[in-house]
Amino acid sequence: QVQLVESGGGLVQAGDSLRLSCAASGRTFTSYAVGWFRQAPGKERDIVAAISWNGGRVYYVDSVKGRFTVSRDNAKNTVYLQMNSLKPEDTAVYYCAADHRGDGYYLTGEYRHWGQGTQVTVSS
Repeated sequence: QVQLVESGGGLVQAGDSLRLSCAASGRTFTSYAVGWFRQAPGKERDIVAAISWNGGRVYYVDSVKGRFTVSRDNAKNTVYLQMNSLKPEDTAVYYCAADHRGDGYYLTGEYRHWGQGTQVTVSS
């Protein structure tokens, strides 16, 4: 079983940056693909970014391309989401999720392991 804990959320102003972390414990994280999702109030949970087990493949939803960067440090069992040029529409609870997915990743909610979420609020 893998336990995931997100951190790094907070209240920032438009244009600021945040780096979210997703720390894994319980089992080695090395072979797991990881997805970052977000859910705004009254909206569905949507994919933001994803990264394959070795970082060789990454995905970004169009709305964050050029602003967000997903990366991982398997030695530290941690995946990161660097968020730059934040906008009010990025406000949401951000979740990381993990599962085995070969050389790829899931873009929807098939991941078996989920963190509890971290709130990101961007003021205008």
